Amino acid sequence: MAASGFADLPAPPYYAVIFSSQRSAADAEGYDRTATRMAELVRDQPGFLGFESTRGADGFGITVAYFDSEQAIRAWREHAEHTVARDLGHRRWYQRFEQRIAIVQRAYGGPRPSADRTLPQEPRLP
Repeated sequence: MAASGFADLPAPPYYAVIFSSQRSAADAEGYDRTATRMAELVRDQPGFLGFESTRGADGFGITVAYFDSEQAIRAWREHAEHTVARDLGHRRWYQRFEQRIAIVQRAYGGPRPSADRTLPQEPRLP
């Protein structure tokens, strides 16, 4: 699932599916093609709110997908193409993976300071 930037999400509460994985070197083209297809499919799923995803040069990646309910998560998990993709991932594309599901109760954020904005000096320890 290729995404850049922050997901545009509603106010909490909502659910987060956190998928951490270590890619194998196998079939990079097949993986990329399938990840792109999953990103297209999930956007059409009822209850899907958005996702954020990143992967480092070492193959470690984290994708956080947001849903409005556990039922929406379950429906995505049971989607036929997603089921096939998960199976391929487990057998071929991931050396290791972990998936966690959480309820987001609060969300905070803010803009990054711009280069021309003067920041206060960091406090110094005595």
